[in-house]
Amino acid sequence: MRNKFKEGYPRLLAMESVSEMMPNEMYVVRAARRVCAALLLSALAAFGASGVRAQAADAAAGWVGERRGQAGKDLNAVYFADSKRGWVAGDGGLVLRTTDGGRTWTPQRVETKESINDIYFRNKEDGYLLAGDRIFSTEDGGATWRLSNRFQSATFGGAEPELYNVRFTGKKRGWIIGSLSRGERVIDSLLLYTTDGGTSWQRLRVPVQDELIHLDFDNDKRGWIVGAGGRILHTRDGGATWALQNSKTAVTLHHVDFDGDERGWAVGERGTVLRTRDGGETWEAVGAPVRTTLLSVKFVNDEEGWIVGRGGVILRSGDGGLTWLAQESRTKQNLYALFLDKKTGWAVGGDGLVLRYER
Repeated sequence: MRNKFKEGYPRLLAMESVSEMMPNEMYVVRAARRVCAALLLSALAAFGASGVRAQAADAAAGWVGERRGQAGKDLNAVYFADSKRGWVAGDGGLVLRTTDGGRTWTPQRVETKESINDIYFRNKEDGYLLAGDRIFSTEDGGATWRLSNRFQSATFGGAEPELYNVRFTGKKRGWIIGSLSRGERVIDSLLLYTTDGGTSWQRLRVPVQDELIHLDFDNDKRGWIVGAGGRILHTRDGGATWALQNSKTAVTLHHVDFDGDERGWAVGERGTVLRTRDGGETWEAVGAPVRTTLLSVKFVNDEEGWIVGRGGVILRSGDGGLTWLAQESRTKQNLYALFLDKKTGWAVGGDGLVLRYER
């Protein structure tokens, strides 16, 4: 019917005048016009209904966001311990907790006004917050937080420490990375480790002096750190020693993710996406459809990966990171952090924004 309609419609438009036709022809044409008009109205109604349904389906399947933090304040970190219990945190020491899978969020008391850079749990009960030069910890599943460590500038020759990212490779052994600064200038890298579950921390020197921004381990032996200047550091001995890998870029790298099979990804400035299939022995650039700064990357399985970044950018790969497609985020706010599990995704960013994605 659709093809017939398309073929017949131009012929009716080509008629110069109904008065030039015989009466029986006029009747046929008028009848045809009435049929065409009815069909057109029916098609438009059907298209409108299907369009609304399609848009609703797209909205339900995509990222949906709302402000949960404070207006004008960034949310920098997100972490879920399970499908119900999660946290978002950011500027001014703000921490929000949910116990119902993100339907409601409750502010928590943390004794700091510094921006919170990271949230991490090594099990369901023991977790850590990083804010400025301080570490806050919980032993009751995040119900309460206490100051557990603070690093004074005197410890580092007067340089100010900034703690960015924390990870544990076991019950007792953990890592924190960051930078040392004088004023606005970064003067050295900072790598701290603990062997007693965070009671005490020691500094370990690394072969760079650049800002270290994010780290990831895929087991208790192998880990990677990324940072300014395209730096990628790697350990194969549980962090006892760290060596440089060649990223083939000088842009700042903001995030790294490994999946346990020597396959990894790193993202950073100018739309940079790097991929390795051999544990970082070689890194190769992968094309991205944007040139903005990318801030977080996470794969949920061998094929499906996500990236978020500045300006509300969300990218998705369905082929193991070979290609990336832009997704609709419905925001222009910067997206700073990403958390994904098998069913749900979370991203947080500027102006207190929390985005949720249901697969």
